[in-house]
Amino acid sequence: MGFVVLGIMAMTPISVSGAIVLMLAHGVSTAALFVLAGMLYDRRHTHLIRDFGGLGTPMPVFSAFFLLACLSSLGLPLLANFAGEFPVLVGVFETNRTYAVLAALGVVLAAVYLLWMYQRVVYGQVTQEANRSLPDASRRELAVLIPLALAIIWLGVASPVFTSRMERTVERIIRQVKSPYYEFAHSTHPAERTQ
Repeated sequence: MGFVVLGIMAMTPISVSGAIVLMLAHGVSTAALFVLAGMLYDRRHTHLIRDFGGLGTPMPVFSAFFLLACLSSLGLPLLANFAGEFPVLVGVFETNRTYAVLAALGVVLAAVYLLWMYQRVVYGQVTQEANRSLPDASRRELAVLIPLALAIIWLGVASPVFTSRMERTVERIIRQVKSPYYEFAHSTHPAERTQ
């Protein structure tokens, strides 16, 4: 969500559009991660990473959806979050290169911790006996995961569907916010209005 704030504060058409797309994408990819974490909690009644390991063997379908949600959250191209993060970075780079570099560093750090977590939970040998017999995603769970996965992919591939429809509105909002009249008319301090 820091990227959303950064995109809005950069106040360029591309960064604001990216922030809007990122709000949608974040809602979908984070929802997928919460659903997947809930599935694990329902099976093991723990959220601790050290209590898992090697889940790719007993739960391959779950692991595939989990990987998609993690890759979307870290901003992999053609997935939902990338469609918002990249325009935000471009817009911020136009206004302040230092902030753009710091934000890009944040993307790298997010990739590190998400991939580290995924590796600890899914890869390797099954570390605890209770994990060997965990059931994979059920039909009911797939009925939730498949639409989320499709939304993640669709938001990443078809983001121009959103950005093309919001261009005029974004430009109008930016014009209003940057307008001297807008600042004067919406000033809260009475002394500023009498000048």
